[in-house]
Amino acid sequence: MNCDEYRAAIAGDPAESFPGGAEHSSGCEDCRGYREELRALDECIARALAIEVPELRMPELPAVQAGDNVVRIKAPWSRFKSPPLWAGVAAAVALVALLVTRGPGSDVESRQLAEQIMAHMDHEQASRQVTSVPVSAQALGAVVDPKVSTMDPDIGLITYAMSCVINGNTVPHLVIQGERGPVTLILLPDETIDKAIRLSGVNVQGVILPVGSGSIAVIGEREDQLEEIGEIGRRLSETVHWNI
Repeated sequence: MNCDEYRAAIAGDPAESFPGGAEHSSGCEDCRGYREELRALDECIARALAIEVPELRMPELPAVQAGDNVVRIKAPWSRFKSPPLWAGVAAAVALVALLVTRGPGSDVESRQLAEQIMAHMDHEQASRQVTSVPVSAQALGAVVDPKVSTMDPDIGLITYAMSCVINGNTVPHLVIQGERGPVTLILLPDETIDKAIRLSGVNVQGVILPVGSGSIAVIGEREDQLEEIGEIGRRLSETVHWNI
């Protein structure tokens, strides 16, 4: 097993249970480091998804008596309907599993989305600058339209805001100044995913998280940003709501 084969296999199986994996990593320091990066990111994703959801209590409804004036209506389900405010990532994943029927191509679609985001990150490298100059409220409002989404205004110092096209949809591309460097946020209201998608490249470490009927990409460049990426993803999953 060579390094390319090992890295392709470990990306899908961080436990290294595939044949020849342990033998290769024991003799390859670079691949051992790559394996530990993936495992650290998996732990961040697990912490982001570990959100306690309060027990759902349904109100007691009065019994319907014969002769009551009852009209039955069919309630439409909106593609952009947000989960209840108390719902976190765990509840969002459950809602997606129940309400969205994914076809056989879902894995292919997830890979395609991840590849497009990675390519966009390469194209927009100039957006990730260390700076203390925030974008104007006008520029931010033009990108994050309140009719489309709402998010935590205290998520961090937003120093970049642009409308970009990813997977055929125009989406908000933001950069905030994290504790250890810039962190990219891409809001994806049209991209329904049924589980977190890990992003890992030469200059990219991050995750795409399912949030309600959409998703959000949280991406950094440094290995020591992984914990912060997980925390930002958790906060966004609790505060971002799609309003259309």
